[in-house]
Amino acid sequence: MIGRFYRAGKTYITEAAEVYDHDWPSVAEGVAIPHGIYDVVQNKGFIQIGTSRDTSEFACECLYNWWHSHGAKAYPEATSILLLCDGGGSNGSRHYIFKQDLQTLANDIGVEIRVAHYPPYTSRYNPIEHRLFPHVTRACQGAIFDSVERVRDLMAATSTKTGLQVVASVLDAVYDTGRKATDAFRAQIPILFDDYLPRWNYVARPQQP
Repeated sequence: MIGRFYRAGKTYITEAAEVYDHDWPSVAEGVAIPHGIYDVVQNKGFIQIGTSRDTSEFACECLYNWWHSHGAKAYPEATSILLLCDGGGSNGSRHYIFKQDLQTLANDIGVEIRVAHYPPYTSRYNPIEHRLFPHVTRACQGAIFDSVERVRDLMAATSTKTGLQVVASVLDAVYDTGRKATDAFRAQIPILFDDYLPRWNYVARPQQP
């Protein structure tokens, strides 16, 4: 939550800062919802900070923005994107709405998107969990999140001795909760499921208009 709330860690300031010792939603000025994408080849993190809700539409919008601002330039000959996703959350393996939004994304960018979900309780093996998120957390320790821009600047300053770079931006859009996949999509789902562990491995291929 955005506001003068206590956060664990240490920071150096010239005078004492007064903060609330609990995260009271009633006095919060907003929320900052980070969605991270980690490029395992270039050792770069791309974090977009939402100010609305953590939904599948938000997750796919982050992927769309990453592709057009970074991915397409770094990999101009790419015909497929491999996403290593956690099993739950806005990009969970059980949500049809995520698959529907993912198919829409594949149609929009014209590139195949292959998804490999980590099974429950194994997401800690995802490279993003130990190559990006811990360092972002360290960069934000002890800081007061008094604005979304402050959160963005802190995350963008993340770096490591191995050369990690982080690009952070704010995605100020409103996303509705409670969306459901359409009956037409569920009846004729275009997602191609793998023969091996299909619940966690599948592909969204661009459809011709």
